[in-house]
Amino acid sequence: MDARFVGIAELAEAPSVAVVVDVMRAFTVAAWAFAQGAEKIVLSESLDDALALKTRHPDWAALKDGPPAAGFDMVNSPGMLRAADLRGRTVVQKTTAGTVGALAVKDAPLVLCASFVVAEATARLLRTRKGDSVTFVVTGEDGQAEEDLACAEYIACRSTAAEADASVFLRRAAESRAAAELAEGVRQGVHPDDVALCLELDRFPFAMVAALEDSLMVLRPHAVPAQVDDAAL
Repeated sequence: MDARFVGIAELAEAPSVAVVVDVMRAFTVAAWAFAQGAEKIVLSESLDDALALKTRHPDWAALKDGPPAAGFDMVNSPGMLRAADLRGRTVVQKTTAGTVGALAVKDAPLVLCASFVVAEATARLLRTRKGDSVTFVVTGEDGQAEEDLACAEYIACRSTAAEADASVFLRRAAESRAAAELAEGVRQGVHPDDVALCLELDRFPFAMVAALEDSLMVLRPHAVPAQVDDAAL
């Protein structure tokens, strides 16, 4: 597999396969939403668009970065979201980096959204795409976020090799600027368990695939078989 790692601003054209990584916290939150029963997640272009979708679909749940705000049901925190009952619901998500990155590659034939909690399932899915060039979109800090780059590099390693020492990559994420800001309360809308939850490796058995549906970028969980033919490695 030919892998490259880019920031959102470096995307000149739609790649054939894109893996959009946001560890802290968009795509950790998305995975938790599916674990709590959400049917799908609509990735919103803006806060106004998210509220407009919520107005048109009052039964949908909207979430955003930062502190609670009028019209939004939840904030972008896995620690807070894990208590939510989202069975059968649609979630509208707008975040600073993760949703922006996914929308930037919406024309790619295959878009995966990833974090450590779905790393292995994401890698397994990539193994079935042998020969493809994969673009990992490092969403945080203009492509420099250490936690996102560490996760992207770990998934790339697992996509091509049978073994990879996850502890090295998790340590990099744990020592990242984002982890420090969450732990120190620099960011708003944070639960004390958020960093630990973002560093849970392979918490969930599914990958997450985003695709255009009626002009909306929709994220859905994707079951991946536990066994992959070695020939795909």
